Amino acid sequence: MGKFKGGMVVALTLGCWLMLAMPAGAYTVYVTSEKDNTVTVIDSDKMEAVKTVKVGQRPRGVTLSKDGKWLMICASDDNNVQVFDAKSLEYVKTLPSGPDPELFILHPTGNPLYIANEDDNLVTVVDINTDKVLAEIPVGVEPEGMGISPDGKVLVNTSETTNMAHFIDTETNKATNNVLVDTRPRVAEFTADGSQVWVSAEIGGTVTVIDAKTHTVVGKVEFQIPGVNQDAIQAVGVRITKDGKRAFVALGPANRVAVVDTATLKVEKYLLVGQRVWQLAFTPDERLLFTTNGASNDVSVIDVDKLRVVRSIKVGRYPWGVVVAPF
Repeated sequence: MGKFKGGMVVALTLGCWLMLAMPAGAYTVYVTSEKDNTVTVIDSDKMEAVKTVKVGQRPRGVTLSKDGKWLMICASDDNNVQVFDAKSLEYVKTLPSGPDPELFILHPTGNPLYIANEDDNLVTVVDINTDKVLAEIPVGVEPEGMGISPDGKVLVNTSETTNMAHFIDTETNKATNNVLVDTRPRVAEFTADGSQVWVSAEIGGTVTVIDAKTHTVVGKVEFQIPGVNQDAIQAVGVRITKDGKRAFVALGPANRVAVVDTATLKVEKYLLVGQRVWQLAFTPDERLLFTTNGASNDVSVIDVDKLRVVRSIKVGRYPWGVVVAPF
């Protein structure tokens, strides 16, 4: 019995040592590059590109199926959504969409997929298993941003030209309200508790915070960077930590990511990244944040705890979308 206990101690000690010796979190990062028509795969542990493959024309929005098996890409100039095996990056199939799909989002259950079609002012709802269009929802002019509540009951689409956030009931696939925001809204992001929606405005250079239940504007985040012209500060990508304490906002040609205290809506810090920073994606453990920098053809890696940029990784021309998955 004593030997058995001793063996357990040795095994536990060895197990703990192995856990400490392993990387804290190794993830696969997928980046679309709209000029090269490629997806670049980055190893988050090595912090380097490990693979690049050709995909459809002008790839932008990118996401993963809930089980992590499929990588889905908005092939904007092909007017469809292309599906690839997430590990091999072999082509699987094509999903229908309206013209010029730009961003999309999956229902929290993993199906259906909601696609913003910029050229026909619709959100297309697609069953990713049967490949059938379930509904087409009329929205404003040039729809782009797509956010969905954690419970999956409310979809928010932003229309760039109408300057609105459209609240949509996912059961009826009908718009229930429209909220005016600043000029050229780009991204809609729910907080993890579902209480707020943050909507970025590219030309307005702000983020509007909307109460998700009452659809009223409860605050606005504004940005000022010493030495940077105000018209260069263009809010686009938004990501909020799971604990709801911080938001990270990509500021386009200002070449900065703003770190925002969500309680005060004040900027804590500006992080200098690559040129024309566009979209953002956390690793699942939220230790790292990856940014796509369209004009410098690279990805910046931000250490979230230390709030500093730790690496720049070269990818294809005009990187646009980014999504992260565990190996």
